[in-house]
Amino acid sequence: MTMQRDRLYLFDTTLRDGQQTPGIDFSVEDKIAIAGMLDEFGMDYVEGGYPGANPTDTEFFTRKRTTRSKFVAFGMTKRAGVSTSNDPGLAALVQARSDAICFVAKSWDYHVRVALGCSNEENLEAIRASVAAAVAAGREAMVDCEHFFDGFKANPDYALACAKAAYEAGARWVVLCDTNGGTQPAEIRVIVEKVIAAGIPGDHLGIHAHDDTGQAVANSLAAVEAGVRQIQGTLNGIGERCGNANLVTLIPTLMLKPAYSDRFETGISTEQLAGISRLSRAFDELLNRAPEAQSPYVGSSAFATKAGIHASALIKEPQTYEHVPPEAVGNRRRVMVSDQGGKANFLAELKRRGIDVPKDDARLDALIAVVKEREAEGYAYEGADASFELLARKMLSGLPEFFAVTSFRCMVERRFDANGQLKTVSEAIVKVMVDNEEKMSVAEGHGPVNALDLALRKDLGKYQNEIVDLELADFKVRILNGGTEAITRVLIESHDSTGARWWTVGVSENIIDASFQALMDSIIYKLMKNREMAGLVAAE
Repeated sequence: MTMQRDRLYLFDTTLRDGQQTPGIDFSVEDKIAIAGMLDEFGMDYVEGGYPGANPTDTEFFTRKRTTRSKFVAFGMTKRAGVSTSNDPGLAALVQARSDAICFVAKSWDYHVRVALGCSNEENLEAIRASVAAAVAAGREAMVDCEHFFDGFKANPDYALACAKAAYEAGARWVVLCDTNGGTQPAEIRVIVEKVIAAGIPGDHLGIHAHDDTGQAVANSLAAVEAGVRQIQGTLNGIGERCGNANLVTLIPTLMLKPAYSDRFETGISTEQLAGISRLSRAFDELLNRAPEAQSPYVGSSAFATKAGIHASALIKEPQTYEHVPPEAVGNRRRVMVSDQGGKANFLAELKRRGIDVPKDDARLDALIAVVKEREAEGYAYEGADASFELLARKMLSGLPEFFAVTSFRCMVERRFDANGQLKTVSEAIVKVMVDNEEKMSVAEGHGPVNALDLALRKDLGKYQNEIVDLELADFKVRILNGGTEAITRVLIESHDSTGARWWTVGVSENIIDASFQALMDSIIYKLMKNREMAGLVAAE
């Protein structure tokens, strides 16, 4: 007999609380795109922002932006001393094209006194009247009880009174917020249990956790175990200060770990779950930031192993070093090549790139020796998959010579311009041989590396059109030993219009030379990929 599982509801606040992240400012177009991604993925609720608070959010709520997910407008409860019909903030919420309204309400008496400047009873009345107005307007109502856990610890009777006022007025969800992010999981569990014992059923309770002690996910799970049935969070854990509970971590945990999957179900299908890595990376792409490699479940290192003994076991039985199958979350296994890797690592990585080589092939031993020698010099092939593939193909089967750089020169000049302003100008000259014809290109750039990149890609003859969509996404420089004469390692991340990303590496005592090596590898890899001679991994 299968046990009846409780339904958990997923509430995404990326577009509202996530917008509080320093450096993030969504346009209306951004919000439309993200709402579509969340809706397609299967979130139960998508909170779109605060209509009336700013022009972007007001415009965003002129239309319903989801088809399956419930579209949620966020705002304050009515002001004390003003009727619901005369409160402009409440009017903006009711006029918004949303399915639900989420009110934020003070539940810590200290905040009621200091922030609102009204009496405790006036705050309770504002909660009741606001919920009633939303319900009367045909909207699903919910209340975020701000600072609930701190408020409960300071004055449990009043915090409970606020939650009860929302529930008794008809709120579908009463959300307990750890607004300052300092509450511990054991405290969350005890307080949630007390709220349920006081008369608010768990299937009407939600949790909203912040990550200021790195425990937002743990606090959310503790609240679920104690009885709440709605979880609020954001994509990739973005949010104010240290961020919110990361739904990209929470959802696979709820669905793949028997401690939760045996007891609970979400509105996400296994097929949708397999798209969570793509969702996470697409969101980072929209934010124009590099994905976090060590993100649980979805990071590029989440299923990567570097040690040779681990790799050998992993190839025989993946579950020896994997807590869930990477395919379940749309990720992939990576057995990295490095100076710590054994033959098993190399064979696995080569096979994944479509390169078959016998285990006892002398060329394989030579490749391993070169990789280990180069890593001793400072190369980092586990972080530069494309450079490794080019090296492997060169040593095992040879690389086509698309073009040859015969020389390059970089100049940096600091001078005063015509207006007397001090300027630093970088210029690069590159000479390239294509089909026995020498081409010389000159370019100015923002710094010598940018100038070199522009000059190198300015004229590659018959290959020029093939690299139009090649873009450098990230550039990292690492000094490997001290002093201005130090060995420098450069890592470059590139991508093209197919969405594929790849990393290349260069090492030299000259930063320009190291950068040039990585740039060359990036272009050659792109040309190989265009011919389906490389890039199986980058294209995944």
